Amino acid sequence: MTASDQREGSPRTVLELKIRQRNQTLAEFATAAEEFARTFGEPGSISERHLKRLIAGCKSDGSPVGRPRPATVRLLERMLDLTIDELLSPPDTLRRADTGDVELKQQLSAARRVNAEILTLIHDQLNTVRHLDRQLGATTAHDEVAIKIRQLMRLRSHSLTPRIRERLAALLAEFGTLAGWQALDMGSVANAWQFYEQARDAARETEDVAFEVHSAAEQAFVLIEVNEAASAVELLHNAERRGQRVISPLLQSWLAAAHGEALAADGKRSASLRAFDRASTLLPTDVSTMDGPFVVLDPVHLARWRGHALARIGEPEAVDVLSSALNCLDPTFTRAEAGLRVDLATAFLAMGEREQGRAHAARARTLAAEIGSVRQQRRIAQLRELAS
Repeated sequence: MTASDQREGSPRTVLELKIRQRNQTLAEFATAAEEFARTFGEPGSISERHLKRLIAGCKSDGSPVGRPRPATVRLLERMLDLTIDELLSPPDTLRRADTGDVELKQQLSAARRVNAEILTLIHDQLNTVRHLDRQLGATTAHDEVAIKIRQLMRLRSHSLTPRIRERLAALLAEFGTLAGWQALDMGSVANAWQFYEQARDAARETEDVAFEVHSAAEQAFVLIEVNEAASAVELLHNAERRGQRVISPLLQSWLAAAHGEALAADGKRSASLRAFDRASTLLPTDVSTMDGPFVVLDPVHLARWRGHALARIGEPEAVDVLSSALNCLDPTFTRAEAGLRVDLATAFLAMGEREQGRAHAARARTLAAEIGSVRQQRRIAQLRELAS
């Protein structure tokens, strides 16, 4: 067989491809193999005829070719620096492996470049997207959050520095809980659950209980949304117990309030009110700075949260609590205002004050439509029976 004859058509195996890359005929390669064996003391050998069978993957009669003898395998592997399985596989298998090697090296290199400055930049991006989310809604900010999660997952999985990896995990937990809340607000409870699962997985690598209990507690709101309030109560009870005395007072207060909402959803009036009393007691005076996971909680937001629970359990006090919170609410919290007005509508309608209830429901409907809040739109739709 001449060199030109050998090069007709595409190579059938990696072995044939490697021989072509050496610019050798099968006979020339067989001779080179003999010389290699003598030079390096290899007992194996391979003939031109055997090479033809190996690169074709079958004998002349079409039957499968058997695996070479161990000595021949060793000779080929040493000459070409590939395993026999790789040599006898289709060439595209090697190309895929080569591409994978390049991609892995690129990802490892990118992860090595992550330093304190990069981590601060990512955290600043998180704060920016949070602001966009609360004011413009999840439909505006969710895609950006999902992209950032994928980036962080790649960086974390390829980071070899323990401290950097932990901080990437903390950021991933934060982005994950934000994405979970956004998905929940957009009406996608299954996606919300998965984002919270990712957040909880990342939080475990931080070795900081605060991130673990926060991401678990956030997931409880998905359970409330699908009418699994009892399960949400249990989840939040465990989170509170685990975080006791080892997390910040602000996060303890937030967990107590979250527990109070779950208890209200489960019809546990007295226990819910006690939880909110506990949250009020735990709430620190200065909530401007905190370490650990991000939560939004101050006297106004706690009153809004308590009012939500009061409205859910049908307490007339809800109107005063919610009205006071609405008057003090930062106007950039658009989603919060929408939810608060749904609660006010619920409370007024329960008292038979239809005109006031309809007015708050109408405003809530406008806000929910502007930010694409499917969750609040569903709650408003459920008010129609009370308003009629």
